[in-house]
Amino acid sequence: MSEPFSVRITVRGYETDVQGHLNQSVYLNYAEHARWSLLQAAGISQAGLRSKGIGPVALETTIRYKRELLAGDEVDVSCVFEWGEGKTFRIEQTITKPDGTVAAEVSAVGGLLDLTARRLVATPQNYFKELATDPSLFGL
Repeated sequence: MSEPFSVRITVRGYETDVQGHLNQSVYLNYAEHARWSLLQAAGISQAGLRSKGIGPVALETTIRYKRELLAGDEVDVSCVFEWGEGKTFRIEQTITKPDGTVAAEVSAVGGLLDLTARRLVATPQNYFKELATDPSLFGL
């Protein structure tokens, strides 16, 4: 298996809370940024998704905080899609400092919404395969 897709982010001062740590809601922004970066790297755009009448939806997200992050810290945010047999998929993400310290783990369940029917599509991986110029980034 190849290395997970990853993006590097520097924690900005305005993203921290009164204790000086990265605000809890920003972890979700970092995870979302990594997911959209993966889609873009695989050749999938928001316009491409809309042209097929679909859009990604988050159904469940869990964050496990491991170590604090402070302004100026750099982190790598990984992103791995895991496919099952149904309408949903899992996205596993790790937010890691360059020294290997895991700061947080984000686990999400997502799907692709048919924007007309307002229902999840039956086989989301087929849409990712069709739209992507590099479906291997999704493990497909």
